Amino acid sequence: MTPERDILDRKDIQFLIDSFYKKVIKDDTIGHFFNEVVVLDWEKHIPLMYDFWETSLFHKAIYKGNPIKTHIDLHFKSKLSKGHFDQWLNLFKATIDENFSGPTAELAKQRAISIATIIQIKISQVE
Repeated sequence: MTPERDILDRKDIQFLIDSFYKKVIKDDTIGHFFNEVVVLDWEKHIPLMYDFWETSLFHKAIYKGNPIKTHIDLHFKSKLSKGHFDQWLNLFKATIDENFSGPTAELAKQRAISIATIIQIKISQVE
């Protein structure tokens, strides 16, 4: 059954990101990046992700960070492959589809694809 609710505000973004990361940390393909390769301060990381997606989806200039540099640095610690990005996208899109539907939910999936593509291109340029 398709959810009838779109992503409308930061509260929805928080729910999406929290649900997504519950999957990520258990995932056999990409979980080790979050659990072993980088020791994340989750209390800082998760609100940063809320800011990132609120900026991306609702054009609020609240995100301060450089995701390309962060992922390039991660790549040099433990190689990121297309398969890793594909799994990240699969989990992200599945989390959206399980909980939301509508124009902003679709935009979030499109933005995720764009972000993953750009980061992969940038990583390939520094190898």
